[in-house]
This record gives sequence, C-alpha cells and structure tokens, in this order.
Amino acid sequence: MVVLGAGPGGRGAASKLVAAGKSVAMLEGELVGGECPFWACIPTKGLLRPVEASEEARRVPGLDAPDPRWAEVREYRDYLNSGLDDSSKVESYRDMGIDVIKDFGRITAPGRVVAGDRELEAGDIIVATGTCAAIPPIDGLDGVDYWTSREASALEEVPASTVVLGGGPVGIEFAQMLSRYGSTVTLVEGADRLLSREAPEVSDFIAEVLREEGIDVRLGAQADAVEPDGDGVRVTVGSDEVNAERLLIAVGRAPRVDDIGLDTVGIEPGEKGIEIDQYCQAAERVYAVGDVTGISTFTHVAAYQGWVASECILGRGHATDYKAVPRVVFSDPEIAAVGLSADQAREEGIDVATAEVDISKADRAETFGKGLKGKAGVVADRERGVLVGAWAVTPLASEWIHAAVIAVKAEVPLDILRDSMMQFPTFSEMFLAAVRAVDA
Repeated sequence: MVVLGAGPGGRGAASKLVAAGKSVAMLEGELVGGECPFWACIPTKGLLRPVEASEEARRVPGLDAPDPRWAEVREYRDYLNSGLDDSSKVESYRDMGIDVIKDFGRITAPGRVVAGDRELEAGDIIVATGTCAAIPPIDGLDGVDYWTSREASALEEVPASTVVLGGGPVGIEFAQMLSRYGSTVTLVEGADRLLSREAPEVSDFIAEVLREEGIDVRLGAQADAVEPDGDGVRVTVGSDEVNAERLLIAVGRAPRVDDIGLDTVGIEPGEKGIEIDQYCQAAERVYAVGDVTGISTFTHVAAYQGWVASECILGRGHATDYKAVPRVVFSDPEIAAVGLSADQAREEGIDVATAEVDISKADRAETFGKGLKGKAGVVADRERGVLVGAWAVTPLASEWIHAAVIAVKAEVPLDILRDSMMQFPTFSEMFLAAVRAVDA
C-alpha cells in the first residue's frame, strides 16, 4: 500500500493497514499529522479556550473575568502544535512498521508512485493529500502580506485590527478569538448570512452575538480591492474602505490535486476534489479520503473515510453513510448541527416538522451563568416519524449534539426519543424538549 498524505485520513488508513499485516509506505511533503494538529483544529481550539473561559467567568456570579496572559497562551499553543515539529509523530509511525517518506508523492502509472528518488510499487493507492486555503481573485491581493488560517493560528502577536474575509466556521472562530484578545475586527461575508449551509436561525443568532461583542459584521459584501497602507492594508468593501493591520482570508479550501499524477490512473478531479464512490474508490485500486474528496472538510470525516477505505482494501466492503455528520463551530456559544436543515429536507421532498426551544428550557443555563443566550431545534420527517436533522447554539453544544447524531444515524423513532430521559440539569434537556415539542 502507498498512502499519499499523512493527515487524519491517510495516517488512520496506514495505521489500520499495517496492523493488518500490509506493507505500507506513507508519503508526506509537509508535516506528518496534517493540517489539524499543527495549524487547524488543535492550536486554534487552544487559542479559543482562554478567552472563552474568561467570558464564562464574567457571567458567573461572584467571579471576576481574568485577563488572558498572551505570552503564556502563545507558549501553550506552541506546546499543542509541537512547535511545528513532527519528528515524534514520524518516529511513532515508523515504530508501527510504516515506511514514512518525508516527500511529496506522484502517481506515475497504475500501482506506481514516485517520491523523491524512490519509486514504489503498490497493490493499492490511497490519495489523502488534503486541501489548501482558497485564495479569491481580489485586485491587489498579490501586493499585500495577508494571512490564511495557517499564519493566523501561528501568530506571534495579536494585531491591533483585522479584516476577516469569510463567514464560515474558520472566519467566525478567528473573528471572535481575535476580537476577544483585543483586535478590532471587521468580518466580511459575500453571502447574505453567515454559515450559509446551516439553518437561517443559526446564522441570525451568531451574527447577533458577534455584533454585540463589537465585531463589525458585513453581510452580502465583497472585498473588491486590497492595497498596502503603511504597515497594514486597506480593503475596499463596496463603496467603503476599511483599514487594518492584518487581512485574514478564510473563504474556503481548495483540493490539493495538482501534479500528483491523477491522470495516469484515469482520474479527472472536479472543482471540489476527487469524486469517489460509496467505498471511497476513485479508480481501480485507487482510493481517496479526507478533504481532497470535497465531501465534508472535517477531521472526523477524513478519519471515517480512512477507516472505510481500509475496510474495503481488506476485503470487508463497508459503504459510507454521511447522513449524520456532526458539524461544530467552536464559537462562544458553540454551534453544532447534524443532518439536514428544514430547507434542505424540503428540497428532498420530505414532509417536514420542526421545533425550536430557548435555552431557558434547560435549568443548567441558570447554574452555568447569568445572561446566557442559546437555542436548539430539530427537523423531523413527519411521514416516517424520525429525526433528519438537529442544531444548537449553546454552551457545550459540541458535546451534547451527539445524542442527535445517533438519533439521526440510527433513525430512532420519535416515540422512543420522547420516551427517553436526559440527565438533569444539563443542556441536553433542550434536545429532549425540542423532540417532545415537534408535531410529528
């Protein structure tokens, strides 16, 4: 086996296959581990946590909100991302018996991969090359020093002011985090709402939260031009100009498919990435997993696809199922969702029933702090009597959304969910309250 890329999908597949007795080579031209442990999930959550804890303390009677000590926060971030050093990960995978090659790989023919001066022969190939930041065609962008999520997560000092382009999960997390560390933030989103893939109720709620915190949220707006302004940048947004010390581009991700030899095995990637079947197969004896497939750019989806591809290579033929993928934005409050929104369900011809509850339905809100805001909702298929989606904007939503994940995945009947109990007092009671309120 040859695995191109050592992110969560690639390294997960490599580990499973070598444990099953396969001879495995894993190729990585950057850092073994991929985007998540070094630039994305882990360091960003480490940066978010101190200011989240500070805001939590502000809401708790009898406590004063501590001021984060940036030097210590930065030091802990560097611990979390291993100082951008993957040597311990390389060693651990080699100890497993994986031939780790620190170089980019290129397919040269069916069953053939070249990495540096080595040519490898493979029974099967897994492409797990991931994505890179998508850079929009903005006039003057080549002439300024801008950040992507990589540079932002590795920042040494908090900029006095920041323009963030993109109102998706990455843009929202960085906008709130930088603002809470003291940066004056303008968040620019081309769509008419944030998180356009989620329910409008979610978009409206988080936009209100960000604005209340002092973030200038501009919806239905585009950055038309950028130019240097002293040590900073000037961004033209419609008829307005916004000056800032830093520009952060977070408008999405682009699949890494260039110059890896996909044409030699008959694969022609699309705009979103490599098309795969339900077994993660892209061509004969070639699989693709993770963000490069364009299905869902989450670490847990990549790991799941790596598991599925490994199962198939080992002859166990497991098909993928994406109807219950959890989606979380680690803002404050957290945003979590699974399955379909009401609009998406209607587009699929489902007879939709919905219910929404306020955070006041959970007594945990009173014990957690003062002035908490939050909502949760469910989307049901009235005809089948099951949930097809759920969402929440509350503290700890990333943790308790998984009750809804299992309900959607297993198609648990609403009658069974209604007849269930949630621990008191927890935010999970909101899920139960919404289920009992839905007319289906």
